[in-house]
Amino acid sequence: MLAPEHRLRSSALFSTVVKKGARKGSRTVVVHLWTPEAGPDAPLELTGGPRAGLIVSKAVGNAVVRHAVSRKLRAVLATIIDDDATAASPQLQETSFVVVRALPGSAKASSKELEADVRRCLSRLSR
Repeated sequence: MLAPEHRLRSSALFSTVVKKGARKGSRTVVVHLWTPEAGPDAPLELTGGPRAGLIVSKAVGNAVVRHAVSRKLRAVLATIIDDDATAASPQLQETSFVVVRALPGSAKASSKELEADVRRCLSRLSR
């Protein structure tokens, strides 16, 4: 489960991350990553570690499928954030904002496939 301090809740921040952040995609997900600079237009939630949110639309499937995909992606993000907390060179900075948008292919993907796709997208974004 994704810890409360790592959840992205504000719809305005979701929009900002999608608009201002860099993005990379795969067969199952599109990952948006935004690391704002400190300044007057920086969001207030810059402390407490990276924040992540999900977008799982009706294109993915019915409610049961969407909730299953959401649970898998939340677990994947929690694992990535926990791994980054102990890594010498983390993919996500403390001030990073991540939005993962599920694509229709994510409905049939396993947790391992989703994790591999999210990690691959994040590694391409953090270069």
